Amino acid sequence: MLLGSCWRIARGVETVPYPWPKWLPIPVLATTVGVAAVVIGVRQLGLLQPSELSLYDFYVRSQPPRDPDSRILTVLVTEQDIQAQKTWPLPDATVAELLTRLNAASPRAIGLDIFRDLPQPPGHDELQNMIRINPRIIPVCKSPGETVEQPEVPPPPSIPTAQVPERVGFADIPLDSDGVIRRNLFVINNPKAQRCTTPFSFALMLALRYLEQDPSQTIKLDDKGLTLNDVHFPLLTSDAGGYVAVDDRGMQTLLKYRSRTAVGPTVSLTDVLTGRVSEDLIRDRVVLIGVSAPSIKDTFLTPYSGSDAVTQQMPGVVVHGQMVSQFLSAALEGEGPIWYWPVPLVLGWILLWAGVGSILGWWLRQPLWLGGAVVGGIIVLFGGGFGIFVMASGWIPVVPPAIALVLSSVGMVGYVSYQAQQEQKSFREKVQEQEKALALLRSLMAEDTAALNAALREPTEITGKPRSLLSGRYKIQKVLGSGGFGRTYLAQDTQRPGNPLCVVKHLRPGRTDERFMQVARRLFNTEAEILEKLGRHDQIPLLLAYVEENREFYLVQEFIDGVSLSEELKRKHTEAEAIQLLREILEVLNFVHSHYVIHRDIKPDNIIRRASDRKLVLIDFGAVKQIQPQEAERTQGSTVVIGTMGYAPPEQLSGQPTLSSDIYAVGMIVLQALTGIKPRDLPRDPRTGEVDWQQCVTVSEGLAVVLNKMVKFNFSDRYPSAKEALQDARRLGTPAASVS
Repeated sequence: MLLGSCWRIARGVETVPYPWPKWLPIPVLATTVGVAAVVIGVRQLGLLQPSELSLYDFYVRSQPPRDPDSRILTVLVTEQDIQAQKTWPLPDATVAELLTRLNAASPRAIGLDIFRDLPQPPGHDELQNMIRINPRIIPVCKSPGETVEQPEVPPPPSIPTAQVPERVGFADIPLDSDGVIRRNLFVINNPKAQRCTTPFSFALMLALRYLEQDPSQTIKLDDKGLTLNDVHFPLLTSDAGGYVAVDDRGMQTLLKYRSRTAVGPTVSLTDVLTGRVSEDLIRDRVVLIGVSAPSIKDTFLTPYSGSDAVTQQMPGVVVHGQMVSQFLSAALEGEGPIWYWPVPLVLGWILLWAGVGSILGWWLRQPLWLGGAVVGGIIVLFGGGFGIFVMASGWIPVVPPAIALVLSSVGMVGYVSYQAQQEQKSFREKVQEQEKALALLRSLMAEDTAALNAALREPTEITGKPRSLLSGRYKIQKVLGSGGFGRTYLAQDTQRPGNPLCVVKHLRPGRTDERFMQVARRLFNTEAEILEKLGRHDQIPLLLAYVEENREFYLVQEFIDGVSLSEELKRKHTEAEAIQLLREILEVLNFVHSHYVIHRDIKPDNIIRRASDRKLVLIDFGAVKQIQPQEAERTQGSTVVIGTMGYAPPEQLSGQPTLSSDIYAVGMIVLQALTGIKPRDLPRDPRTGEVDWQQCVTVSEGLAVVLNKMVKFNFSDRYPSAKEALQDARRLGTPAASVS
C-alpha cells in the first residue's frame, strides 16, 4: 500500500507526516541531483568550456556598437607604409621623427608598441635619447615565457633597469586554448625576467599616465586587485564564467571590447609623417603606435573573429587600445568590469535548471508540450544570458544549465516511461492472477451448484452493519445500497481532519469454507491492488483501504459528491453535448484500458458528475461482482456474468467480456443521451441484431460513423479499446444536432 499512499498524499486525500513538498516527488529529486552531478562533472573536466567560450564570443559580436573612444588615437604602420619606407624594421630615424611630430601636439601619453631593443640605424642615438628624456613615451617589452620558444624581449636600452617599472609596459597578452584573446592581463610578477621587469601592462601604464594628469583621480592597487576611482577590478579566478582551470597568474580581468575594429580615430604612419593629421586629433589623447601590416603577423584572434578566423583578426596595437579604453571607461565613466558568479553559485544554477527539466518531464509528459516547454526554457536561458551580458556586463553560465535542462527532462520522461511499462507489466500480471483466481473460484462454485442456486433463490441476509468503527477508523453512518451478498455504506474517516466522508463496500462471500475463502481472499486482494492503482486518475475514486474482518471483506473508497449521469440523461442532448459527453467518458476509460482492465459495468448510474469541478467520475469497478453475483447480475452455468442489460453487449452477457465491451456500453450511453430512449428499448434490426438508432435522431455523418462502430453487435467490428475510439471522437466537430 506504500505506492498508493504516496498517490493519496499527492491527491490531498491524506496528509504527509513529515515536511515534503508535494510538487517535488522523489524521482524528480533523484533525476535532478543525478543529472546535475553528471553535467557538473563534465563541466569540471573542461569539456563544456569551448561551447561556453563560443557563446561568450557570440555575445560580444552581437552587442550593440559603441561610440569611438575619443581619448585614444591609433597610428598604424600599414603595408603601404612599409612599402613607402622600403624596409622593415622601421629605421630608428623614422620612429624618432614620428615621436617628435606626435609629442609636439602635446598628447597625454604615447605608447610605442614596436620593440626597440636592437639598433635600427640610422638615428639610433636620437631615438634612444628621446625615449630616455620624455616620460610621455611608454615603450614595450616582453616577459619570458615558460619555454625557450618564448624568449624575453627587453625594453629600449636607454631606459635604466631601475626605471623600467615606471617607464615601460609589458606587451604580453594572454591567449585562451583556442588562440582567442578574452582576458586583459594588467599586472604580472615574472621571476624569470632579467630586463623586462615591469609589473604593469602596456595598456595599464598608458591609462595611468593619462589619469595621473588629473589630481582628482584615485588609483589603488593591492593584492585584492585594481581600483580606479569607484570601480574595482577583482582578481580573475581560474573558473571565471565559462572557464575551467584557466591560467589566472598575475592580475587579470575579462577584456571588455569596445568595437570590432579601431577603438577610436585611426591614422597611418604616412599621414603623421606628411603632416596630414590635425594637432587637435592628438592633443590630450593616448596615442598608440603599432603595426597592422599582415606581413608582420602581429594580429590576433578575438571574439569578433568568429568563424572567419583568417581575415577577421585584430592588430596587437588595437587590442592594447581596447584594454586602455576599458581602464579609462572604468575610471572616468564608472563602467565596471565583466562580472561572473563564484563556483558554488554556478553549481547551484546548474542544479536549478536540472530541477526545472525534471519537473517539466514529470508534469508535461506529452512529447509536444514537453518539447515546447524545454525549447522555451532554452530560449529564456540563452536570451537571459545575452540580456545580462549586454545590459549588466555579467557572464552567467548557459551551456551547462541548458544541457542539464534537456537531459533531466529527457531522463525524467524515460523514467516515467519505464515506470509505466513496469506498471503495465505488473497490471498484466495482476489481471492474469485475477483471472486465474476467478477461474478457480468458478470451479469451486460449480462443485456445489445446488448450494449456489439455493443461495441465489434465497440470498443470505446481512444481519446488520459492521462494527460501528471499522478497522478502528471508519465510522458507519448509513446504508447507501444493498444486494444479496453485500451492502454499501456511507462512513466517516475518524483519523483525518474534519472526519471526511468515504464509501465502505461490505462484501460477503457466498461460502465460508476455508478453501473457498482462500481463493476469495486472493481474488479480493488482487482486485484491491488494481483498484488502488486505477484510483490515481483524478476521475476515478481512490481506494483508501481494504480490510478483512470476521471472514468478510471491506473496500473503503473516496466519496464522490455529485449527481449520477442518469439525472442528466432524463433530457435529450444536442449533438454538441453528446460529443462532449463521449469524449469525457472515453478520456477516463482510455486510462482504464491502458492498464488492461475491463470495467464490465459502464452505465449512467456508475458515472457521477462531480459537484466540485463538474467532471465525470467513473465508479464501481466490480470488485464485489467478481467474488459473488449480486442482484443486477446473473449466472449462466458456471460463469459469473457481470453487466447491466441494455449496456452490456452479447459477448459480455455470455461471460466473455473484452475491452470493446466497455466501448459498446459507452456508445449506448451516448445514444441514450441523443435519443432519450433507454438502450433496451432502442429498435434493432431483427436480421443482424444491430441497433437501428438513426431512425430516432439525425446527427452528422462523422458522429454516426463513430457511434455505429462503437455499438456493433460483433465485438470484432468495434473499436478494440478506448484509445482508438477517443482518437476518432477528438476529430469530430461540435455542430448542433437536429433532434427528431
